[in-house]
Amino acid sequence: MTQTQHCGLVAVVGAPNAGKSTLVNALVGQKVAIVSPKAQTTRTKLLGVAIEDDAQILLVDTPGIFEPQRRLDRAMVAAAWTGTEGADLIALVVDGKGGIGGKVERIAEALKDRPEPKILILNKVDLADKPRLLLHAEKLNALMPFADTWFVSAQTGDGLAELKSALARAMPAGPWHYPEDQVSDATERALASEVTREQLYLQLHAELPYASTVETEKYSEREDGSVEIHQQILVERPTQRAIILGKGGSRIKEIGARARTELASILGSPVHLYLHVKVKPGWDEDREVYRGLGLDWVE
Repeated sequence: MTQTQHCGLVAVVGAPNAGKSTLVNALVGQKVAIVSPKAQTTRTKLLGVAIEDDAQILLVDTPGIFEPQRRLDRAMVAAAWTGTEGADLIALVVDGKGGIGGKVERIAEALKDRPEPKILILNKVDLADKPRLLLHAEKLNALMPFADTWFVSAQTGDGLAELKSALARAMPAGPWHYPEDQVSDATERALASEVTREQLYLQLHAELPYASTVETEKYSEREDGSVEIHQQILVERPTQRAIILGKGGSRIKEIGARARTELASILGSPVHLYLHVKVKPGWDEDREVYRGLGLDWVE
């Protein structure tokens, strides 16, 4: 007798830096979303595919929801909310260590009247004070009724097996949407851009704000099975270009080397990565750039 398949969509929402991407990666079992200590690393919604027994759990990793200041911010927040459309379950992820600020309360308020079942996931429990965690859970459940509250650490894996089983049980009966070996809806071309952008964040920290993006201009397979990738890093000012290049080109070499190693591991083949830094003032006001990022143009 064949098992009945289950498949459903879980929208993963929260304030910036709640650990949503780390959680999605951990539930999927491999990296599908880039992560960095910088808030607002995720720019567009991305689908991670997790499998548990007969259930396929489609996890929509959304950008952190915050007060938008400029067009890119508005587009990211719009992507987060559209990521919740059609969800079978909404998971509000909260940084258990950081606690509940105005941002989290505003998101909870906005979710309160949504018809979808909602669960609360308090993340980073390995770093948080236990009595405070319980107070956070009580306060948020008083703001709105959650079907369930989970205490997990996406980083260490604490509580993840139980959470994944519960998500699987919540998925409606229906055929799987993706082949068993597919872990994301991102194209390899888009993934390549994200991996390089992650290295910009990880290596430059506060030196380079959100004034950069990465475009994959060429992605092709060579006859020997290796992959050739040409990317353009867009920045707003010459000083930012100098930061990325580093002394004698040392920084961009390191960014390229680490991105190349990561991509080779993800793609399972050797990678030839060519990076070029271009100064393009106002790139975040260019419709074509938004299209490349997978973001809607928001007035």
